[in-house]
Amino acid sequence: VFSLIIINKAGGLVYQREFQPGLRKLSTNDYLVLAGTFHGNVVSPSATSSTPTSSTASYSYPNPGVPATGLECLETDKFRLTCFQTLTGTKFLLFTDPLMANIDVVMKKIYELYADFVMKNPFYQLEMPVRCEAFDRNLQGWLRGRT
Repeated sequence: VFSLIIINKAGGLVYQREFQPGLRKLSTNDYLVLAGTFHGNVVSPSATSSTPTSSTASYSYPNPGVPATGLECLETDKFRLTCFQTLTGTKFLLFTDPLMANIDVVMKKIYELYADFVMKNPFYQLEMPVRCEAFDRNLQGWLRGRT
């Protein structure tokens, strides 16, 4: 896993973490632009679609019962960008190696950690930046344990 970005339902960047040392660092402004741009590309297709999705072959993960909408995966020879959008509109953008397997398992675990350590935190305000040391620590530890 190279990086994780979490975007709130309004398109604001609420969390950003890099996990691979040695990667070229982006500025905070670059991450804000990336979050806003990606939010527009995910929201626009589902908001402007006049026909409901009838395909049962593609589902968003880790919610297999929810049909996928918008951009879900972007792959290049250098990285794979996978997006998971929750039912509340929060988007998780995961940057990984294009050859990495079981991304759905990784995304599911990240979402579980987010639910356990961020959403259940009584001091966290919805839609605000995530500043939760327990989430950072558990996420880093789980990802380190996978390699």
